Amino acid sequence: MSSGKQRATEADYEDEVELEEDGEQFITEDDVLQVVQDDGDAPMDDDDDNDGQDLGEGSSAPVEDNTVQHFTAHTASVFAVACHPTEPLAASGGEDDLGYIWDITDGEVIVKLTGHTDSISVLGWSSDGEMVATGGMDGRIRIWRRVGKENYRTWEFLTELQGPDEVTVREHPPKIFNSHPEKISSFCNIKFLRWHPKGSVLLAGGNDGTVWLWQLPSGNTMQVFAGHSGALNCGEFTPDGKRILTACADGVLILWDPRSPTPVFKLSSDDARFNLDGITSLGINPSSTLAGDIVGTLGGHTEGESIESVVFVDITGSGSGPGVVVTGATDGKACIWDLSTMRLRATLQHEDAITHLLAHPAPKPYLLVSASADKTLKTWDARTGTLIKTHQGHRGPVLGASLGLEGSVVVSAGDDTLCGVWTTEVTDEDGVYTV
Repeated sequence: MSSGKQRATEADYEDEVELEEDGEQFITEDDVLQVVQDDGDAPMDDDDDNDGQDLGEGSSAPVEDNTVQHFTAHTASVFAVACHPTEPLAASGGEDDLGYIWDITDGEVIVKLTGHTDSISVLGWSSDGEMVATGGMDGRIRIWRRVGKENYRTWEFLTELQGPDEVTVREHPPKIFNSHPEKISSFCNIKFLRWHPKGSVLLAGGNDGTVWLWQLPSGNTMQVFAGHSGALNCGEFTPDGKRILTACADGVLILWDPRSPTPVFKLSSDDARFNLDGITSLGINPSSTLAGDIVGTLGGHTEGESIESVVFVDITGSGSGPGVVVTGATDGKACIWDLSTMRLRATLQHEDAITHLLAHPAPKPYLLVSASADKTLKTWDARTGTLIKTHQGHRGPVLGASLGLEGSVVVSAGDDTLCGVWTTEVTDEDGVYTV
């Protein structure tokens, strides 16, 4: 039951309504409290308060986007992407425990790569493009192969390799995830898989410090290398395929002959010539004679930041001599070093950590692509340090990248669940660039 005060209020309200209905009501001079001068400003639109602001990952605000294609099948962060050696295809894998082979021209899914129970963190194509391998945080390595010879539209699961208890390369999470602590637990182990540059042989590093080598398509184990004191951080075949270089978080670097379980040579953190404490990335020059972090100590980066990617760039196109090496780090810098003089040629800058570097193949081997946690990729001329093109479209950090179709396109893996495709060639809209 309503109180007397409530009933009185209701009655007053009804009286006011009756007065308003009886006739028009006017404001007199006695009702005016203050006159406010019109300063000419227009009323604010509903979306004006967000104008020009980056609302971050997952927002509905528009972002600059110069992609030629998107791939949107993933439902969580995409950790790895690789372009097919010759066809307009890419493979991607991520936090949704799934991989895909897809068409980079229209974003069509060719096949879903299933069977993992944890994130797919690395993948790669065999040198002939007939097989693709996926490595998961569940410790599984799964191989898929093309069916028939007519086209690349049909694929089948081939085998799951037996080897290390977990195919791991890092004990610490990348610093680019400091702003995403919820992802650290699922991304604290980054895997590496490397196909032999000339044959159907697959290399992987183990959480127990072992390195495994398999022959495909049989899946037979060819070699197990033991010599590291900790979990593997990185490993590479030399470009000629005759040697294997591996490194771990304890600062041990080993060169192997694939045919022998005994190291060719071994460097550790107590070697006074090099600072090998916590090797996080490797790069080997095209002639297979030099490796980043072996020829000497390269500075240029902010102290305490880690180098996430190393790549050699042939700026002269000759394929000979020590050449140029580029190091990309969590300080957002990519440093270009002349190895003949050990001097810094140029410093390239992103607004956040650099996650990946790619060297462009011939006929333009002097081009370099960098991917960053600042949500962009950039193409540079490594001869001069000139920025050629900025690739935009992501709402989150770019975690991986790969060049396809002889370097004419770059494909990305994003923390925002997207994969993007861009042309690396400069168009009319990009401005003028001459070589």
